[in-house]
Amino acid sequence: MLLKKIFSIALATSLLFSIGANAQELNRGISLNAMIDGHPAWIMRGNIYEVNVRQYTPEGTFKAFAKSLPRLKKMGVQTLWFMPINPIGILDRKGELGSYYAIRNYKAINPEFGTMNDWKALVNQCHAMGFKVIIDWVANHTAADHYWLQSHPDFYVQDSITHKAISPFDWTDTRKLNYKNPELCDTMIATMEFWLKETHIDGFRCDVAFEVPKAFWTRCIAKLRKDKNIFMLAEASEPWIHEAGFDATYTWSDLNVMKDIVLGKQNATALDSSLNNTDNTFPKNALRMFFTSNHDENSWNKSDYGTMPGKTHAPFAVLTQTMKRSVPLIYTGQEEPHLDSISFFYKNTVTFGKYARVPFYTKLLALRKRNKALAANASYTKLKSDTDNKVFIYLREKNGSKVLVVLNLSPDAVTTKLSNPSIAGDAEEIFSNKAETLTATKTFKLEGWGYKVYDYKAK
Repeated sequence: MLLKKIFSIALATSLLFSIGANAQELNRGISLNAMIDGHPAWIMRGNIYEVNVRQYTPEGTFKAFAKSLPRLKKMGVQTLWFMPINPIGILDRKGELGSYYAIRNYKAINPEFGTMNDWKALVNQCHAMGFKVIIDWVANHTAADHYWLQSHPDFYVQDSITHKAISPFDWTDTRKLNYKNPELCDTMIATMEFWLKETHIDGFRCDVAFEVPKAFWTRCIAKLRKDKNIFMLAEASEPWIHEAGFDATYTWSDLNVMKDIVLGKQNATALDSSLNNTDNTFPKNALRMFFTSNHDENSWNKSDYGTMPGKTHAPFAVLTQTMKRSVPLIYTGQEEPHLDSISFFYKNTVTFGKYARVPFYTKLLALRKRNKALAANASYTKLKSDTDNKVFIYLREKNGSKVLVVLNLSPDAVTTKLSNPSIAGDAEEIFSNKAETLTATKTFKLEGWGYKVYDYKAK
């Protein structure tokens, strides 16, 4: 009787979590199974926050991270992307703790972070608070001591002479998987289904997705979506990835242009070329993940603390949050900001406490949530001014809602004149909270790396 009672309580608690999350979706007028342009409806005005569990707290555990959920919710974070949560290989390990991306067992939890029950409890808590949860998935390779190397050596690409599994690139702590093997394909899909069914996550961020064959992803994603409209993010920038079923890809080319603008190598007009290239080469419904940093860019390329120092960060962060097609990313510590690289292979805890950028990000995330003009599929119009080499101005519109973005992508103070009837209307500049009636001709005064974002009253 006691065991039966305990089970009933646990079941009721689980149902309450599920009902709570479902109610929040329905209250926002979003059907749980709704799709827009082939994507889950909830991502169209959503955002992503990348969680580095190891470095997030001194403890580096799921339970310790959970204490940050109320803060992240208040900031406006919607989707939590957890870097790999699986056990890390020991053989050929890099550094003291090894790389998250050297997976030793796809169906287990890294004991440094906690247990499977800890993970399920965290996902339930996230859902009850209205978050979506995606996990990092490493389909291209495993650790050098994954048990498949013994039980299924044919799952791996083998050297033609030694017949030993090879390492991709210079990732000597890993071994490359062989997608010419149908059994591997079936096993990988079944393993991904395990996480969806057992832990109720909302999708995957797929590591080096461009190294895994299109045929696999096409079959895999179609099967994973049979029961749930999951979100699929690919670490890739190739258009074919979207044809395979992925929702969003990385905007490395746009980030590189941003870096060059900060260095003075290019001016604001260079962004037009980069953005137009996406329009000309990607499917019309392709979503793009815009960012100023992520775990790779931070650890290896000093983004954004080195590539966009001081005031240079803000206008580009505004762009990531307000650009067409965008599903914007914030990486662990960017809201602090943590002005250093976060170690890949060693314990290197991020120090939180000042949260200097939290008000900035909160305003942007709130605007994105309330104004449908910032939906990924809302219209985008680049507006010409008399200082286009320095100032980047664009208008987002959807069904009577409108947002005007004015960015000074130069270190110089600028006075720029814009003449366009589409900007006329009553609006509020979100950072100053100043209400204005904009006319068809408007002069903007911006400090170096300054920015203004106008939220129009809906018609």
